[in-house]
Amino acid sequence: MNVRRSAAVLAAVAVIGAATPAAAAPSPSPSQAFPSALYGDSDPKYDGVWRQSLALLAQDTAGVKPAAKSVQWLARQQCADGSFAAYRTDPTTACDAKTMRDTNATSAAVQALTALGGHDDVTGRAVGWLKSVQNKDGGWGYSAGGASDTNSTSVVVGALAATGENPGRVEKDGKSPYDALLKLALPCGGSGGGAFAFQPDKKGELAANADATAAGVLGALGQGMVVKPGGKSGETAGEKSGAGCAKAGTPEQAAANGAAYLTTALAKDDGHLMSALAGAEPQPDYGNTADAVVALAALGETAQAEESLRWLEKNSASWAAQSGPAAYAQLILAAHATGTNPRDFGGADLVKQLGATGPAPQTAEKAAEKNKASDEKEESGSDFFGVWWYVGVCLVAGIGIGFLFTGRKKQQL
Repeated sequence: MNVRRSAAVLAAVAVIGAATPAAAAPSPSPSQAFPSALYGDSDPKYDGVWRQSLALLAQDTAGVKPAAKSVQWLARQQCADGSFAAYRTDPTTACDAKTMRDTNATSAAVQALTALGGHDDVTGRAVGWLKSVQNKDGGWGYSAGGASDTNSTSVVVGALAATGENPGRVEKDGKSPYDALLKLALPCGGSGGGAFAFQPDKKGELAANADATAAGVLGALGQGMVVKPGGKSGETAGEKSGAGCAKAGTPEQAAANGAAYLTTALAKDDGHLMSALAGAEPQPDYGNTADAVVALAALGETAQAEESLRWLEKNSASWAAQSGPAAYAQLILAAHATGTNPRDFGGADLVKQLGATGPAPQTAEKAAEKNKASDEKEESGSDFFGVWWYVGVCLVAGIGIGFLFTGRKKQQL
């Protein structure tokens, strides 16, 4: 998902001249002060809402109730028209024409706030905005009006499904998100057959993209970021991705084809995907591997999903610590999708590690308040009995000595 954000921002750069992608965002200087409700300590300019949404969603998935102020911060990032920008420094200032609305941030916020509950007004207006900026091909780009891409279309599908919408019935000019995704799916045969492309290139050609494929599988299945664990390996809703690639006449078959592509790609490199960033040395891609685990689990491809998760358990600690809350969230969501305990992820407690990047969750807050109240009660009780001890002494020793003790008590207070 981190690479997904980077790809989306890079696409926006090409369209409207946006700045550097989130992955290259600098760490804050000591003089910079970001909201205390925000997860992570890196510059949130390009991924604040995104990483906050993933952090809250992952905590909810793990049975943790996030800090109230963190949830409130996310809800207040919304613009009056229902959209969300990547990050707004001052939410009290109204969004204007210069505010860069973000379909990815909006959709992530919808999924998080829907899961947490109690924000129907916020999510309703957000979905209304997403529908208003749907492209004629049925899909969405990173920014309103941008060319449709697999990643953005899929995360919007997840938001629609989370709020009870039927993505297949959300249409523009008779085209649904599934129509857009089918156009971005590579046909069987040749290199990358069955995968999804991020977008067509300048010549209209499609190139296989593992990150887009992981997103496309979920989008074609009408699912969001949270996938319920369960299912048998190779079994899907009427399809068998293990059977290989077949003509994608339906979104379900396109998802099965994408899963088959991911399975092959993961098996090729010991259970993980490799980075495909231009100009960079090939290296393991932890974020995309986690996304692929979720996608395969959504199709019931548990064998490869579990194998790749085991690889992440052994190798992802340094990456997650360096990348921050969104990375921990990705790992938690991958663990959840395979029925793995995120509190014992290769010996690490992902939930605790995620929590350490932001405000203490409400469960911890309540425990702290309870302990504080207990301490205060004990202190109050000690004072109470201390007073009566003095009273007893006063009664025994006489009025004069009683005054002496009372004076000493006042000095101590």
